[in-house]
Amino acid sequence: MKMSWKRQMVYVISLTLSLAFIGGCISKKDYLAKVEEGEKLSEQLTALSSEHDRLKEEKEALDKQVITLQDERSNLSTELVALRSEHDRLKGKKEAVDKRVMALKEERDNLEEASSQLQLKNLSLEKEVARLKDDNVKLEEILRAKSDTLSKNITDLRDHVASLKKENSFLRGENRDLRQNLETLKTDVNNLQNRIVALEEKNKALQYEAEVHVNSLQNQILALEEKKREIQSEADAQRNTLQSQIAALMEKNKVLQSQAKALERQKEEEMLEMKGAYEALLENMKTEIDKGKITITQLRGKLKVNMLDEILFDSGKTTIKSQGVEVLKRVGSILLTVKDRAINIEGHTDNVPIGAELSKKYPTNWELSAARATNVARYLQEKIGMNPRLLSATGYGEYQPVAPNKTQEGRSRNRRIEIVLVPKEIVPVSRK
Repeated sequence: MKMSWKRQMVYVISLTLSLAFIGGCISKKDYLAKVEEGEKLSEQLTALSSEHDRLKEEKEALDKQVITLQDERSNLSTELVALRSEHDRLKGKKEAVDKRVMALKEERDNLEEASSQLQLKNLSLEKEVARLKDDNVKLEEILRAKSDTLSKNITDLRDHVASLKKENSFLRGENRDLRQNLETLKTDVNNLQNRIVALEEKNKALQYEAEVHVNSLQNQILALEEKKREIQSEADAQRNTLQSQIAALMEKNKVLQSQAKALERQKEEEMLEMKGAYEALLENMKTEIDKGKITITQLRGKLKVNMLDEILFDSGKTTIKSQGVEVLKRVGSILLTVKDRAINIEGHTDNVPIGAELSKKYPTNWELSAARATNVARYLQEKIGMNPRLLSATGYGEYQPVAPNKTQEGRSRNRRIEIVLVPKEIVPVSRK
């Protein structure tokens, strides 16, 4: 952009020097017009600089969108950390449930061990009762074996028998107590077994509840992980979309910059082309310019050839005279070198009303100016070979004067044909 600016400034300086050089060949007013044209070109340069600044601001806006996407990615990372923290908390809760289940299992093992000890004690008592029964049997056998030999000592034996009866009675009491104790132990064992069964049922229920709770936690974890994947997928999709949009905008920005550079080059080429045509017209029309019959101006991308009507037409006529044909040939040959420019032929008159005889064909100055402009356009098409798609003819009559109509000189300047070259997209030509 800076190099383009420099080229524009060089062109303005060279144009000013050219104008100063040819100042002796054209009027002071034309010289001032060239100065004004240089100022207008500077304004165009300023407009191009503003366009560059606008593109730069658009790039800064795209950079801000990228920063916004980075912030959104940071927020998603924070949410992922929170989900991991929730997962760790649920995992700790599950470990606490597992510890509770282990404690219940340990309590059940203790109860089973106590039951085993009771069973061992019961077996010991049963062995003692069996031993006592064996002793009684042995005593009865001894008594029967010695009944004959002990008959002499019957009194002693009776006493001994009485004593044994007492002892037996005592033993029977002990046996009853032992049997009662045995029944009590059996009842205790049954109670312990029932209690163990109840504890096992309770343990199963607790284990089932723990499994249900663990399954619920696992389902919640799976749901959270699924939600996290959905959020991540959505975030990835949005990020991809935004990245695509950013890439498209950057690509569009590149295209716009390329178009701006191409437009700049095109404008430079057009300016050089217009400058060449302008200088060629100045050179070829030098005689008419010196006589004040033709003026040539180049301003804001427009090239204007202003010819007094007396060069082209006789008074009250619309047919181009021989002198005008010669002038149009020279002008047309130069205009053919300028590409892609619309050429508008403008007819102008003074404010003197049409005479009675001439008004039969041209009621007002409107018709007269339009007819003259049309004939010039047809000549440029048919004789010079200009593209008719780029030609237009307009009659302005007396309503766009360039000088007061109060003097003969002013009216002479107002009676004119203007050939205006503008970019072909500007139709109709805006006159200021």
